[in-house]
Amino acid sequence: MTPRDTNLKSAQQKMQAGDFSGGLDVAEAMLADDSADGEALYLAAVASRYLKRFDEASQHLSNLHAAMPEYGRAWQEEGHLALAQGDKAAALSAFVRAVRFNPALEASWREQTRLLGEAGRTAEAGAAYAQHQRLVNLPRELVAVTNHLAEGRLIRAEEICRHYLRQNPRSVEGMRLLAQIGIELGILDDAEFLLESAVTFAPDDIQLRLDYIDALRRRQNFKKAREEAETLYARDPENVLFQSRLAIESMQTGEYDRGLKLFDAVLEKIPNDPANLTSKGHALKTTGAQSEAIDSYRQAIAAKPYHGDAWYALANLKTYRFEDSELAAMKEQAERPDLAFMDRVHISFALGKALEDRGDYEASFGFYDQGNALKRAQTRYSADSMSAELAKQKDICTPDLFERQAGKGHGAPDPIFILGLPRAGSTLLEQILASHSQIDGTLELPNILALAHRLRGRKAGQSRYPEILHDLTAEQLAKFGSDFIENTRIHRQDAPFFIDKMPNNFRHIGLIHLILPNAKIIDARRAPMDCCFSGFKQLFAEGQEFTYGLHEVGRYYADYVDLMDHWDAVLPRKVLRVQHEDVLDDLEGQTRRMLDFLGLPFEEACLQFHKTDRAVRTASSEQVREPINRKGQGAWQPFEPWLAPLKEALGDLV
Repeated sequence: MTPRDTNLKSAQQKMQAGDFSGGLDVAEAMLADDSADGEALYLAAVASRYLKRFDEASQHLSNLHAAMPEYGRAWQEEGHLALAQGDKAAALSAFVRAVRFNPALEASWREQTRLLGEAGRTAEAGAAYAQHQRLVNLPRELVAVTNHLAEGRLIRAEEICRHYLRQNPRSVEGMRLLAQIGIELGILDDAEFLLESAVTFAPDDIQLRLDYIDALRRRQNFKKAREEAETLYARDPENVLFQSRLAIESMQTGEYDRGLKLFDAVLEKIPNDPANLTSKGHALKTTGAQSEAIDSYRQAIAAKPYHGDAWYALANLKTYRFEDSELAAMKEQAERPDLAFMDRVHISFALGKALEDRGDYEASFGFYDQGNALKRAQTRYSADSMSAELAKQKDICTPDLFERQAGKGHGAPDPIFILGLPRAGSTLLEQILASHSQIDGTLELPNILALAHRLRGRKAGQSRYPEILHDLTAEQLAKFGSDFIENTRIHRQDAPFFIDKMPNNFRHIGLIHLILPNAKIIDARRAPMDCCFSGFKQLFAEGQEFTYGLHEVGRYYADYVDLMDHWDAVLPRKVLRVQHEDVLDDLEGQTRRMLDFLGLPFEEACLQFHKTDRAVRTASSEQVREPINRKGQGAWQPFEPWLAPLKEALGDLV
């Protein structure tokens, strides 16, 4: 046990014995060593509340929210503190937030039931009571799993859940929770299997079916997800939840007219629902109907002025410019002390974009920095861990590995991997190549990342990947390659070649080469300051945690360049590097160079990529519908006074 763990246990024991003053002393001593220690802050807040030192308790909680913005117990303690001070409205708001982040907090559901009942909100009180009773009746092991899952202790949650399922193999809730853990760990195929089995045992469990649809979408099995959504919809075609879910899944399978009709049907019943208005806007944006998308986002904001998702959706169009009144409205919302975490994140990034467009670079950077700091606290990304992971690829994927495993894998030439860093111009390259008659554009496919997760194994702290690459048999390598071809077929149309645009695949070029030796790989690279600062300004839907800090994104770029140099050395001529700036300078020359690498004839349509009619789901969706331009080049330069951490991390690459 570490000294910190010893002190933590001591503080907990003192407080359990009623010695809150002693517990507070130990917690504050821990905070002297690490002012952002979340568990010490939590104990200090609880002890201060019991000692009626309410201002100190509030300060500890403010620090805790900054360090761990989605820590449910912190918001539950905020509720207890508000009750101790007689503020029932603030208490109710805090308890609602608590269960949003951790649905296993019984006290928060219990207090919501009481406070809502006292306020005469009987329907809401009844719903909270039902949740409380569900927890009371849930096996204690599964309550513990829910707590560990909500607080990020995934390995411990998995251990308890697997042990419980060995004793109760038909427990639907156990299977659902284990599937959620699998999703968090990126083991999506296991999650899908668990939920499919659970649905078989409990076909009338609506939440289970919704979770199953979510897992299918995450696996990008959009056809099956739509079929499951159709099953729900058939039960009750007038149910707005089922209509909305089917609308989303219809959009994913390219049935845009049907999806939009379903959104309209939902909005006829709940005309000012901000979530569905925003979802409809996303759908319209994907199809290229920008003006209609803007109108839908604006309606969402009119209905809910602090709806950060819609504000950021406008900013994320890249080509949108905020009006004076919109800028003022965003600033007003940003000043609200009760603004929810993700609303604050979304509005921070949107304000950064709005102010950048107006040339107010200092204020713009302040909001970008604020949004990134919030996300960085949420993700707790470790640059050291990522550097170690990438270094291991260099240590293990040696010339000896590729020599001994030569001639194995699946021989299909179909895949074209475009990889690198996000915001490096990969969507532009995909749009150019997908305009060719022999190439299908697809999505950022998760299959290679999922295979790497699976090869790591399940033992805590004992990853078998990439070392296991040395031990894989010819049959295994061929099977992994053929599975990739088969499992990605759903995203293809009729062309003989297709693109997988997952940028993070650069970490796994060794694995790709072993299972698909005839696949083509293109490295989309952009000047480091442009690429990194563009990533820093982008709020990603999920993943890409390395972008939420100037030092972190710069270090990741340097590690990426280092690893790509390694792949060039051990797999010469395997990767074609395409520099974004060269594409801007000579579109036709670079297009011909890529097509020559792919062994395909030149087609004029590739130069008219902005006229290609296809759905684009990345942050660059609007930009690739314009002719080639240099709008993003040098965008970091006005922000240079604040970019020292980025330059330092990039080192000589600057």
